[in-house]
Amino acid sequence: MDLAFLHPLYEHQGPWASVYVDLSRHTEDTPHERELTAAAVARELAEQGADDATCRAVREAVEELRHATDPHGRALFACGGRVVLDPRLARPPYGGTTADWAPLPHVTPLLDLAGEDPVCVVAYIDRKGADFELRSALGSSDAGGVTGRQWPVHRTSSVDWSERHFQLRVENTWEHNAAEIADALAVCQEETGADLLILVGDDRERRSVHERLPKRLQDRIAEASRGAGSRLLDDEVERLRADHVRSRAREDLDRFLAARTPDGEGRAGAAEGVPALVEAAREHRIDELLVIPDAPDTHREVWVGEDADQLAVRRTELKTLGEQNSWSARADDALLRSAVMTGAPAVSVTSALPSRSDRDAPVGGLGALLRWK
Repeated sequence: MDLAFLHPLYEHQGPWASVYVDLSRHTEDTPHERELTAAAVARELAEQGADDATCRAVREAVEELRHATDPHGRALFACGGRVVLDPRLARPPYGGTTADWAPLPHVTPLLDLAGEDPVCVVAYIDRKGADFELRSALGSSDAGGVTGRQWPVHRTSSVDWSERHFQLRVENTWEHNAAEIADALAVCQEETGADLLILVGDDRERRSVHERLPKRLQDRIAEASRGAGSRLLDDEVERLRADHVRSRAREDLDRFLAARTPDGEGRAGAAEGVPALVEAAREHRIDELLVIPDAPDTHREVWVGEDADQLAVRRTELKTLGEQNSWSARADDALLRSAVMTGAPAVSVTSALPSRSDRDAPVGGLGALLRWK
């Protein structure tokens, strides 16, 4: 997950209200229920010590969502009496609406709720061309298409010379159209930034297009075994999107496991456990952060200063480093702040774990691939 969109959160000093609002229920009573939720969230934040201005800003922001049609939810991050960021969620918050007041914004849930939400282009392919549809957790929209040569596209059953010549022209038409579809689909992917391309159609047409797509896209392709003209249902798209997320998480976890082994100079390309990760963060050596949200070490207490590289396992360490002001924070929040400010991505590897042993998981639920200067 590219964390660049979280930059505004770290341009302000906290403390922070972090609210995950469940908007997945839609009934006649929804507006009234959301007004009650707004009041409950403000009350919860006040009980945790939030200032009146921030409680009021959050309450108003949740009340404004009473008629929202978001299918899943919204995250709200507020401090100093205003909401700084309010990203949409790709799935409902676990356990319903939650509210936290802490020195740093609690962004870890976004790795599961908003991070791995692959936008995909579904290409409905036939012999004459293709229609493209953009799909995400928030819905679908038309994404254009391409029309190839319209004739000849159908074989005949005759075997005389003239008909074999005609069938060769049919083959040429198919190949030409497949190349045009692949070119148009590659352009569509670049324009939309789609993470996944789903090819729908007869086996031969899908395969012909698949083979002609650029190498850079080959690991983003999925095929749906449906005939030409068929439309994918939402649950089918969601299954393919989930498969893609698991596959990418497995790749990240495999790279992490391989990097655990020291190189010829005795340096490991991975770190795990809070002390090692804190040291790597201070030295700006985290290349990618791997997280299992709500694992034991994500809740572990660390100490942070005003800057992203000011973090330590013990408060006295920050004073030794010359930092006079320090606050207690969750380890995951502190490490994610560091990742954001150094341009490192982060990923939840939860979906990759069911098929693995406990030894394959980062110790305590936090790990990182390292960069070496």
